[in-house]
Amino acid sequence: MSDTNQIPVFNLFGETSVFPDVVHCERVFDRARLHGWKIAPHRHHHMAQLFHIEQGDARVTLDGKDRDLKSGEFLYIPPQVVHGFEFSKGTEGFVLSLPAPVLNRLGPRTATLSAWLASLHHGALTGLAAHLLNQIALFHDKSGTFRAQQLVALSHALLMTLAEDVSSEHDPNHQIQQLNDLIAENLAKGWGAADYAGALHMTAGHLNRIVRAQTGMTLTTYLETAVMTEACRLLAFTRLSVAEVGFRLGYTDPPYFSRRFRLRMGETPTRYRDRVSGEKGAD
Repeated sequence: MSDTNQIPVFNLFGETSVFPDVVHCERVFDRARLHGWKIAPHRHHHMAQLFHIEQGDARVTLDGKDRDLKSGEFLYIPPQVVHGFEFSKGTEGFVLSLPAPVLNRLGPRTATLSAWLASLHHGALTGLAAHLLNQIALFHDKSGTFRAQQLVALSHALLMTLAEDVSSEHDPNHQIQQLNDLIAENLAKGWGAADYAGALHMTAGHLNRIVRAQTGMTLTTYLETAVMTEACRLLAFTRLSVAEVGFRLGYTDPPYFSRRFRLRMGETPTRYRDRVSGEKGAD
């Protein structure tokens, strides 16, 4: 095979130079802009890499297939996978390069762990994982007697945090809890199915399937049930007007809110409030 048909082998992000450290951490901006924001397809025989986009985005080619890497997301690439990047100009984030000896020391080793380390992973970076990555960047730029050990320990903690996060993302109960947390945080914003699905980094169709499997309801029905449950609480336990209750729950048109409430609850908001007030008075 001629050299022109060989897949380039890089030791670092965009470089063929000797690997310089126990692990290597650098900013996407610092390296990608030197290459015109494009890194040609290549692979690493004995190194994994972790990319995190803080701001901007990238089009990534992985073994010939394209995918988008967006702000707030990470991408873990194991050894041997051919990958290339086209970053939007000005993209910021981190690239963590992990030589095979660092990966091999991670243990206790199980079949599940080995399979995770040998697979591609892409998703949202959680707060804990972001904190660990920032700590790695901090220690990488410092000196100290135990710097290498600190970098390896933090890298191991980061990888296992990502593995746990990825496992949780595929647990339907965990996904429903994440959805419930988002609903509680965004009731007043009038979010729809696409908004919640986007926040959970999945399509509305996929989220709908999860909700239907777990609750028997469609996503739209589940969301409206949550909103109307909160409406009932506000009507029963506050003196907010019906219109104000609707505004608090993202309805800008009070008559529309009243119609949706009646359709879901079988009575108007005013009738519900009067009935519940009478029942509380009887108590």
